[in-house]
Formats: sequence, C-alpha cells, structure tokens
Amino acid sequence: MLDALDLCLACKGCRSDCPVNVDMATYKAEFLAHHYERRLRPMAHYTMGRLPFWARLAAYAPRAANAALRVPLADRAVKRAAGIDPRRDLPRFAARRFTDAFKEREKKGPNGQSRQNNRHGRNDGESGSGRRVVLWPDTFTNNFHPRIAEDAVRVLEAAGYRVEVPPAALCCGLTWISTGQLDTAARELRRTVRALAPRLREGVPVVGLEPSCTAVFRADAPELLRDDPLADDVARLRDQTRTLAELLDEHQDELGGTSPLGSRDVVAGLDREPVRAIAQPHCHQHAVTGFGTDERVLRRAGVDVEVLDVGCCGLAGNFGFEAGHYEVSTAVAEQGVWPAVRGAEPGTAVLADGFSCRTQIEAGTSARPRHLAELLADLLPDGPER
Repeated sequence: MLDALDLCLACKGCRSDCPVNVDMATYKAEFLAHHYERRLRPMAHYTMGRLPFWARLAAYAPRAANAALRVPLADRAVKRAAGIDPRRDLPRFAARRFTDAFKEREKKGPNGQSRQNNRHGRNDGESGSGRRVVLWPDTFTNNFHPRIAEDAVRVLEAAGYRVEVPPAALCCGLTWISTGQLDTAARELRRTVRALAPRLREGVPVVGLEPSCTAVFRADAPELLRDDPLADDVARLRDQTRTLAELLDEHQDELGGTSPLGSRDVVAGLDREPVRAIAQPHCHQHAVTGFGTDERVLRRAGVDVEVLDVGCCGLAGNFGFEAGHYEVSTAVAEQGVWPAVRGAEPGTAVLADGFSCRTQIEAGTSARPRHLAELLADLLPDGPER
C-alpha cells in the first residue's frame, strides 16, 4: 500500500471529480499516520513536513539562511540530507515576514505617529473604519512571498475592510497533514482555533491567500477535529473562511455587481491597456473552493482571463520536491501547464494563487506567475480616481 500511494500527489482532484467523491489525499494522510506510528519516517517528513517550524527559525536570520543555501556544496548536502531532489531549487526566505511588517505598520499612523492597539490586537487609528476581516498569514505567503499579503491588504482596504492578522504565529497544519503527521496537525489546528475563537464568535470572516491552507480550514480541519471539544469553533472557522475572491465577490454583489477596483468602463476611462491573463487554479482550489468567484472578480475589474483546464501542475506541495518524484512531477507539468504558459501571447499575465503552482511554473518556463492579490493591487486607481 505504501508503494501504491507513493505516486499519489495528494492533489485532492478526486474529491470533486470522482462521482462518489473519494478523497485519496485524506486516505493517504490517514494511511501514513498509521504506517509510521512506530516506524522511522522518511527524512522529507521531518524537513518539508515540518516546514512551518523551520520557517520560524529562519525568520530570525533569513539572509544567513539563504546565503548558506547558496553555497554549492552546502546546497547539495542540505538537499541530500533533507530528502529533496538535487535538481530542485530551494525557495528563498523573504528578508522580512509579512506579519512583522504588518505589526510595524499598525504601530504607526499615516505620519509615522504611534497608535495604540486595543485588547483584540487591532488599532484604533486611520484604518479603524469598515468591516473587520482577518487576513490569514499562511507559512508560504508569510515567509516566502510577503508581497502577496501586503497587496491583499491594499485591495481589502480599498474595498472598505479593516484588516487584522492573528495575534501570534499560527499554522493550519497543512504540511503535517500531507505527510500523515496527524497528531501534530491536530495540535496546530487547536492552537489556531483557540487564537481565532474570539473573532470567529463575533462573526469576523477569515481570508485565506494560499488555496491549500484555505482548503484545510474548509475541509480537513472539520474532518480531523470532528469530535473535538473545539468542534463548534472549528465549524465557525469552516463557515467563515473565504478566499480573497469570494470575499470580494460577496462585497461586489452587495454593490449590485460593481467592483471597487473599477468596472470595464472605468478601466477604459483611465486609459489603461487591456489586461489579459491565463490562470492556473490550484488543485485544492479546484476541489474545495472552486474558481468561479475568481473569474467574476477579474472580469469585473476589466481582466480578460482564460482559465487553464490542464490539470495539476505536478509539484503538489512536497511531492515534487521529494527525491524519487522529479521525473513524474515534471512529466505532469509537461502534459499541461508548462506548454500552456510557454504558448501564451506576450504581455499575458500568468495567475497562480498556489505556492506550488508558482514554483513549478517558474521552474519550467520564463514566466513569473502572480497571485490574484498582486494583479488586483496593480489595478487599483491612484490619486483622485481611487
């Protein structure tokens, strides 16, 4: 059974595509939990499976961590010891995490003046108006691509929301789930739910930027903690978690279908070049949240988007990084997403909300894929039009 499941990418595509909704990703996680209960795990489970832990350590000295990984001999040694294929490039840690930048931002007013925070960790300054929303700083966005979260803040504030972040470093447990370390995943989720509980009970929505982490809150957490004492708050987290597109889509429906980012007519009136984009939906996004709201938000903002129907990118979290999976991972990419991206017309934006999807596209093409938040932030009008 271990050999049979070794080539399961845990993409969750079967969850929505199978006529009876068999979820092989969950089955694989459960199997791995039982199989390794009294066995030594593969090294990749201790490295990539515990990525949030290592990312927290690297945050103390990200430049030093990146520099160490750039040394050729050290790079190869680290990959060999960590169970990573030597042909894979390791992602680089950001110089500053989003959560650190956000805390600093919240302490200062528009002129650099200090602002006091109330007991819930939110400020009472200039950004204190509007409906509250919690922006979830997942491990991938927070530690590797913080610009995405910063742009999401800009977009949400432009739509009239007051953005908050959790009061401490938290995790959804994704990497532990995907490697079958379910006891640890459950502990991480309980810690997260306890920290978010006051906001959840007040009805504050939680916005996820990484599709796989969002899918944990919507699907995996309620399954893993079904009989837990925190089950009621877990259900609230499931029901109140939104993707960025879902929240904006609901907001736009309230406005009668218009977009705070500008309709097609508004975009044309700003003398802006037409925006063309192709989008690679993340597999967990396809299986759990869908991509329809993303399409509506983009079209209302004046973006002509083509949604690729080419299947999984092939990286699938830790799968494509693990030694022994490189050939399968790249073969999957060559079947769909890589040729589609290479064949896109010049000037076409490549959208990929998933960290894995962006990493795989960068590995096999010259494109620099972007998150929905980044594209929408670029479309925000400046000056009087804002």
